[in-house]
Amino acid sequence: MSRTSLNPAVALATLATSLSLPTLASAEFLADSKASLELRNFYFNRDFRQDGAAQSKQEEWAQGFLLRYESGYTAGPIGFGVDALGMLGVKLDSSPDRAGSGLLPRDREKVNGAADDYSELGLTAKLRASNSVLKVGTLLPKLPTVLANDSRLLPQTFQGAHLNSAEFAGLTIDAGRLRQVSQRDSSDSEDMTVTTGGAKGIVASANTDRFDFGGLSYKWTPQLTTGYNYAKLDGLYDQHIVNLVHMLPVAEGQSLKSDLRFARSDDDGHSNVDNRAFGAMFTYTLGGHGFGAGYQSMSGDTGYAYLGGADAFLVNFVQIGDFANKDEKSWQARYDYDFAALGIPGLTFMTRYLSGDDIDLGAGKPEGKEWERDTDIGYVVQSGPLKNVGVKWRNATVRSSHFGSDLDENRLILSYVLPLW
Repeated sequence: MSRTSLNPAVALATLATSLSLPTLASAEFLADSKASLELRNFYFNRDFRQDGAAQSKQEEWAQGFLLRYESGYTAGPIGFGVDALGMLGVKLDSSPDRAGSGLLPRDREKVNGAADDYSELGLTAKLRASNSVLKVGTLLPKLPTVLANDSRLLPQTFQGAHLNSAEFAGLTIDAGRLRQVSQRDSSDSEDMTVTTGGAKGIVASANTDRFDFGGLSYKWTPQLTTGYNYAKLDGLYDQHIVNLVHMLPVAEGQSLKSDLRFARSDDDGHSNVDNRAFGAMFTYTLGGHGFGAGYQSMSGDTGYAYLGGADAFLVNFVQIGDFANKDEKSWQARYDYDFAALGIPGLTFMTRYLSGDDIDLGAGKPEGKEWERDTDIGYVVQSGPLKNVGVKWRNATVRSSHFGSDLDENRLILSYVLPLW
């Protein structure tokens, strides 16, 4: 298993060659395999509106290529397989005064400039026994304790091992260890750390190459699922997360979804992490409409702790902010509409507003406040020669008092997934 940075001219060719490696594989290994090529064209514009901003805006445009391959498994009680992920990002437009959007890595030979391209190849070995799968190599975990970030041109990935087991009806078990991370705008693997931005008040004096995680999820009924997850970022924090998701059918075409989350995070020797986080999100669905209301609160000596560069398992973690600062209390109002209800499948709309206050900025400083407004409009072609072509516009406005950045942001994303077999 390996993940390595490649010359961009050969990155995708190298992956394509790797697709023919399993010459000794069984029929299931080949017959159950699948491959796809995803194209992402990403324009990012963020204007900083506060007085005295060090940079007036971030504005970049880039093209991404993601070639994915997933094999089947060899026959027998223990099946073997391999996955591969080849990624290439190419700069289309940037400049030193507009760089830093997260689409492209910084070029070490240019003063604050973006690299012309970057590429990676990730390989993963996998073993399957009964209803359990062990993966070792390049991972994109989606668990409450570690959520790989995929909000830019190429996704964040990790190196490590992950066991997923579903041996008992309704019960899912996850366990594993991560050793390295490659951020969404980097080809380099590096040690992990805790997120310290905003007004979280988190101070960490070390990075680490060890993140251990484990969790249980149990589906009591088709409508009710509960979970418990534990994580330890060695030397930095321990974390316990419990969550509950319940779907209540109300009437034909109507339902109420309840999503409750609580997390306790404490330091592990080389940080000051001390946080209790509670979140609740309720969504009422009526035909194509979705009406959501959420509340989130932080308590303890710091804000919420999560892996640097990753997403946070919080109901108010949104396009820009996480609303997870020290002592912050925040609420959210959200509206979704699926135009399939009007006979236009593939067209979706979302808008939300979040407000947070009571942020502790330290002794003698005024209370911090912030708000964010987001709007997403997306369409994916459902049939014909352009099937799977998608376009999404994402807009956000953020304002804060006494801390943080005021900004207006727009993202335009064109995507296309081409199944190869």
